[in-house]
Amino acid sequence: MRINWNFLKIVALVLVIMGLYAFSNNRSRNKNVVRTKVEFVGDQNLYITEGAVNKLLIQNYGRLENVAKEKLVLNTIEKALEANEMVKSAQVYLTIDGELTSKIVQRKPIGRIEGDSKFYPDDEGKRMPFSSNYSARVPIITGNITGKSLEDVYKILEFINKDDFLRKNVIGIHVKAEDDYQLKFRLNQFVVNLGDIENLEAKFSNFKAFYAKANKDKTLEDFAIVSLEFNNQVVCTKI
Repeated sequence: MRINWNFLKIVALVLVIMGLYAFSNNRSRNKNVVRTKVEFVGDQNLYITEGAVNKLLIQNYGRLENVAKEKLVLNTIEKALEANEMVKSAQVYLTIDGELTSKIVQRKPIGRIEGDSKFYPDDEGKRMPFSSNYSARVPIITGNITGKSLEDVYKILEFINKDDFLRKNVIGIHVKAEDDYQLKFRLNQFVVNLGDIENLEAKFSNFKAFYAKANKDKTLEDFAIVSLEFNNQVVCTKI
């Protein structure tokens, strides 16, 4: 009988590969956590610290060093980290050399509410508590803050946060009444009466045109109030 050596070689190769895979898989299952690591993705202004993340892991799971990989449920660890009010999302994985890495994306505050309740609205419109570790440099919101005005303030903040000029210069929003908002700028004495949140794009476009001209003419310090409340107009009150 003629022996098909090519077929036998293929069978032997498959068996070797299966053996190596089984060996590798068994070693992987038996691998223990050697160390833990925390990485922050994006904004490096830390509202939650690496120490706080490690403490959170210890509180939920005890010390993870020397824990067998097969005992870890990475999805559960991610959910525990995401339950923290400073964390937007978390990705947890174990490297080949046994390092358990937690990649953290923090929530991003875009304003600071200074009313009966004090908190940050984040970039998704959710409430975010103040951090004892870092204070965000964002516009401060004061005045008559209600449910409706809070929704409007979020829309104003969202618009400001997308515009380089406004993001650098607006330091405060005052809620005078529902549908009546006032802005405070960083380097100027005047306040800007915004009115309601209708036609924000047109209002801010008109304001930036006024600002550029007044800045060129060196007359910015002459004004006490700049009003954007009227249709397609910038009305100024001098000091």
